[in-house]
Amino acid sequence: MDLFLIAQIAGRGVAIDTTQVGSVVDIAEIVAVPRTEAGVRGLVALRSRVVTVIDTGTALGLDPTPDSVRRAVITRIDGHDYAILVDALEDVALYERQPLSSGLALDHGWGRVGIGLIERDGEPLLVVDLAALVPQYALAA
Repeated sequence: MDLFLIAQIAGRGVAIDTTQVGSVVDIAEIVAVPRTEAGVRGLVALRSRVVTVIDTGTALGLDPTPDSVRRAVITRIDGHDYAILVDALEDVALYERQPLSSGLALDHGWGRVGIGLIERDGEPLLVVDLAALVPQYALAA
């Protein structure tokens, strides 16, 4: 059993392995950065450091995350901090991770970020890899 943070991303319930979660925050004003990948919403000052904000909707090839969304999961990838926007957070609990079945078809960017499934109250939730939401150029920086 693994500990998962249950969240809503782009209107869909998902599970995030807590080993990928540094903290959960409400972020302030996001400063846009010219010439960035569409999935990068901008930068935000957080606890005396600058953090790159990832628009999950855009990163998944869906509609952009509404500007009103201010809740984010902070994750550290290759020594850099990222704020991954989430619609809502629901719970933290232990679940048994199941592999994705080979016949499962996930649309848009969900297939790229999905790394497993959990079952919560009879409902399957996709386990997402937060690093897969970060544009590749950002990972190389």
